[in-house]
Amino acid sequence: MIVTHDAVIVGAGIAGLIAALNASEGCDVAVVSKVLATRSHSGAAQGGIAAALGNEEEDKWEWHMFDIVKGGDYLVDQDAAEALAREAPASVLGLERMGVPFNRNGRGLIEQRRFGGHTRDFGKAPVKRACYASDRTGRVIMDTVYDHCMARGVKVYEEVFARSLLISGGRCNGVSGYSLATGQPLVFRAKAVLLATGGAGKMYKTTSDPFASTGDGLAMALRAGLPLEDMEFIQFHPTGIAGLGMLISEAARGEGGILRNGSGERFMEKYAPTLKELAPRDIVSRSIMTEIEEGRGIGGKDYVNLDLTDLGKERIEEKLGEAVALAKTYLDIDPSTTPIPAAPTCHYVMGGIPTDLMGRVLDGKGDVVPGLYAAGECACVSVHGANRLGTNSLVDLVVFGRRAGVDMVEYVKKTDLPSFPVGAEEEMASEIQSTLVRKGSERVGALRERMQTAMTDKCSVFRESEGLKGLLANIADLRVKLVEAPVANFLNGFNYELEDAFELDNLLGVAEATAFSALRREESRGSHYRRDHPKRDDMTWLRHTLVTGKPGELGVSYKPVTVTRFKPEERRY
Repeated sequence: MIVTHDAVIVGAGIAGLIAALNASEGCDVAVVSKVLATRSHSGAAQGGIAAALGNEEEDKWEWHMFDIVKGGDYLVDQDAAEALAREAPASVLGLERMGVPFNRNGRGLIEQRRFGGHTRDFGKAPVKRACYASDRTGRVIMDTVYDHCMARGVKVYEEVFARSLLISGGRCNGVSGYSLATGQPLVFRAKAVLLATGGAGKMYKTTSDPFASTGDGLAMALRAGLPLEDMEFIQFHPTGIAGLGMLISEAARGEGGILRNGSGERFMEKYAPTLKELAPRDIVSRSIMTEIEEGRGIGGKDYVNLDLTDLGKERIEEKLGEAVALAKTYLDIDPSTTPIPAAPTCHYVMGGIPTDLMGRVLDGKGDVVPGLYAAGECACVSVHGANRLGTNSLVDLVVFGRRAGVDMVEYVKKTDLPSFPVGAEEEMASEIQSTLVRKGSERVGALRERMQTAMTDKCSVFRESEGLKGLLANIADLRVKLVEAPVANFLNGFNYELEDAFELDNLLGVAEATAFSALRREESRGSHYRRDHPKRDDMTWLRHTLVTGKPGELGVSYKPVTVTRFKPEERRY
């Protein structure tokens, strides 16, 4: 089946929906989602959305920009950081006008709270910059924007797995995939395509991401011969529920939660004396892992405690309702009386598909790929550099999702509909059929677990050369085995083993790009910490990594970081 629209957006999270809402003002736009649209992962964002509104205390967009650049360990492109910080206040107020139910302060304004790495006066003290709706901020933003898309008549194709970009003559002409419900190929013919497919947290054993976060858009771009940028920078959120990975929002620390080791010590005072628990996430995660490795975990185990007991039951339930629910559901504890066992969990991909400030995808030479856009976690503009600050993900989705949607309209207006995508439907059907007839002995689930264990052991908070080399060898072996991994379910509709096989193919491609990039960056910067190269090296490595190529044949190139207002300096908190 071939469907035609002016613009097709792959991914129904906030970036995709904001882009669709803006694009719908000037063209026929459709959204394609692997899951039910409102189950997209943006809805899990808890703590808030950053904007220098100054509703609680003085704040300026320039201070926000500085925090973005410093928090990203100076790998941030500063023109992108300026765009984000400048446009954040208007973007949040726009959400408010759309009906997003933010918490209110005593003056009736959007209430703001502290979050890690956000400061006033260029790093001198913490600032209240995070606008929030309890700890369900992503949920209420996404539901509100989705409602507006429905009112605008945006077409949504749910439970469709997008597999391949259709690029010919250097131009993107659509995307192909298949219906999960029927197993039938679907081809979307379009003047413009936007990838908003989110991250790849399922590379790791524990993650705050859902099962659907399998790097689909990243892998599609890589298979299409496009580069991935800065894939070595994977964020580990400090406070996942130990052993499970579900997130206890940074808002818990913003409200006054304290991290304690096995001796009851508030250990962040020695790692980040000024910001303590509200230091950037990479610093807090390394601090926790150091405590654990040096034997100061709770009872000598591999976690520390997040202590909220001083906050009081009423305040916790009002401001941190999601955290309370998670603690009760998964641990059977009341966080107002019992500390929460916490450890770092894979949370966010700072790198991704390189784009310009309007979301237009760039090839390996830095030229725009006509008709192809990316926004959100799968994109790299680069506004997060080597480490994303909390609450900057949601504002990234809104600011650059809007920019991409606006530019798509202008592109569509001056572009003819592409020629009929001959053979795309047959190629998708052939890929499905060839996957269903494999005769190997090792199942997809077992291969996925091996990948996750290897990535967690060799490419998480701490890394080193020999481990990364071994990891790349493991990934190559797993890819060989995946080619023959059997799919026991032969049903057409909702064949989850078939979906798992395609998702693991994507994950292995992204994992290889991540490990390959990490091996070649011989320094420590932000979330990328090399034990064998523990210092930041601006002389050699103040540059972005670009990886391209087929599995097992990746190549690397580099491009400069855009530096405007803030010169690199040592990062202290």
